[in-house]
Amino acid sequence: QVQLVESGGGSVQAGGSLRLSCAASGSIFSIGAMGWYRQAPGKQRELVARTTSGGSTNYADSMKGRFTVSRDNAKNTLYLEINSLKPEDTAVYYCHAEIRTRYSPLSTDYWGRGTQVTVSS
Repeated sequence: QVQLVESGGGSVQAGGSLRLSCAASGSIFSIGAMGWYRQAPGKQRELVARTTSGGSTNYADSMKGRFTVSRDNAKNTLYLEINSLKPEDTAVYYCHAEIRTRYSPLSTDYWGRGTQVTVSS
């Protein structure tokens, strides 16, 4: 019914930049908070940044400065811009959204399958 599809990952050298996108599609009635998480090899998934439907944003403390999250509500799309990439940013980046479908009055958590970001030194 609902899909989140991430794109924009890839292999880059340290110091480079990437812009990740996450497009939500399906029987969407409304989208609440959306966010980016990442999971490095051998580590737990961690919050990068999230944003509400009203545009408020919050970042994990270690992500402040080089990461910028934004969303286009008209396109149901979430973005993450990452600057000055470091090898330690290497991870799978996942999109999350709280979505209410046309078939339920309640919101449900949805996750994308992730997009790989690999940063070489």
